Amino acid sequence: MYVLDSSAFIDEYDADGPAATIPAVRAELEDAASYRFDAMEGAGMSVHVPDDVTVRRVREAASGTGDRDVLSETDVRVIAAALELDAVLVTDDYAMQNVADALDLEVDSIAKEGISERRDWKFQCQGCGREFDEKRERCPVCGSSLARKNPN
Repeated sequence: MYVLDSSAFIDEYDADGPAATIPAVRAELEDAASYRFDAMEGAGMSVHVPDDVTVRRVREAASGTGDRDVLSETDVRVIAAALELDAVLVTDDYAMQNVADALDLEVDSIAKEGISERRDWKFQCQGCGREFDEKRERCPVCGSSLARKNPN
């Protein structure tokens, strides 16, 4: 089973087996990609709605990797669908791939090379330079904003 992100429809991914997606992916598509979605749904692709418990689990994993702020609600729900269906996640989105790796989901990238390693992002104060493990609105020491920083 393959769970398809919008990039699968945009880049004409050919799933080698049964496929599924979520309703919100259709809303992200335009032109030929939306026609591909409709054709695949008509040919038997299932449209899955993940439950709230699984969605919360994905959000927690995304918070743990530092990707929560860069994932859309659609991204979170696509990952949740892959988790519930025990499926291969099909996406070119690096943040989605990172969270999927944290959840031990298999990922198939489409047009881009997939991630080579999982990253647990750090957040660095733009004023005093202190680093934090989780995203905060402001630095508790100097009050400056924080930016996501590559942990390597």
